[in-house]
Amino acid sequence: MPIALWCVLIAALLPMLSALPAKFDKGYDNANPRNPDFWREGFRARAASAQANGFEAFPFFAVAVIAGLWQGGDGEWIDRLAGLFIGLRLIYIFCYWTDRANLRSLSWGLGFASVIAIFTSPLWS
Repeated sequence: MPIALWCVLIAALLPMLSALPAKFDKGYDNANPRNPDFWREGFRARAASAQANGFEAFPFFAVAVIAGLWQGGDGEWIDRLAGLFIGLRLIYIFCYWTDRANLRSLSWGLGFASVIAIFTSPLWS
């Protein structure tokens, strides 16, 4: 199985892992996990935003990988780009957690470019 497909699985899990550290806060109530007051500010708000963005980025990435492989893109190139996407998403999450907006935006932009490259890879394979 191509590495890129494993990256799709990882990308599906990353949003949930993005918010996980905030749930270790003593104020977290598992009986009311979506309480907007808990997620309103600070680290918890940034973790929730990282999670939301991960859910937003996932469909395009997954479709790009499937389309790229299905339409005859170079599997090795797609694997590398998918790995790059995952690495950039990890940087993105870390930047969100640590409130580094400029680097976060850069990692998002590069991740988006990698998805475009995966999707269009059959055109230049």
